[in-house]
Amino acid sequence: MPEGHLQDLIDIQNDVRLAFQWDYADDVESASQMDLAFDNEAPFGITDWSFQGRCDTLKEICQILISAKKVVIIGAAAQEEMLEKINQDNVSIIAADGSVGALKDFENLVCIISDLDGGDYIDLAAKKGQRFIIHAHGDNHQRWMDIITKWSDFAMPPKLVLSHQTNEEFPGMENFGGFTDGDRALCFAIWAGVKVENIELLGFSTKKIGRWSGVTNREKKLKKLLWMEKIVSMFNLNNQID
Repeated sequence: MPEGHLQDLIDIQNDVRLAFQWDYADDVESASQMDLAFDNEAPFGITDWSFQGRCDTLKEICQILISAKKVVIIGAAAQEEMLEKINQDNVSIIAADGSVGALKDFENLVCIISDLDGGDYIDLAAKKGQRFIIHAHGDNHQRWMDIITKWSDFAMPPKLVLSHQTNEEFPGMENFGGFTDGDRALCFAIWAGVKVENIELLGFSTKKIGRWSGVTNREKKLKKLLWMEKIVSMFNLNNQID
């Protein structure tokens, strides 16, 4: 992704914080604590979660995505019948948080972008050893700590990449731009090198709160979806939003 374009996607996070009156320091604190928690050779007792392990996972994800004929990103309003119509030939799927629950299997799933409020759906994927890009922000510090601690006890823990939404530098963590899990998944795909014309969005909507959304305040969620639309529009893919 051109560096200037990435900066635009990061800068919009400042606009979002201002719009919702969220404190930047809270985002920094959550990211700092995540950075600290993973700063050893076997974070939470899992060697694959080390700095090198996470780098290898990120490289693996990017290689799969850029070699795919099409990358399908599924959002919270995805429905099973939508996914059944996907041509599975050389397709890679990125799921936004709980939308992974819409998948019948994980055969074409490359990774899940999540701030970890997807509930049982992400837990199931984690138990199956799927790849996650987990996100730190101001009001999920305790949640990510609790969930990652739980996942570390799984027989086959998921592979992890770490992300944040600050202007700070954290080795082994990335800011891919974007705001909601859905548009952040899109930002990540572009960051990874996927061409916009090879991306298809399914289950992105500004009119309704999708089935796979976490527990949320309806009014605030709909406002968040308008920001999602703005970010998706930066890639001229807003025609794929319901």
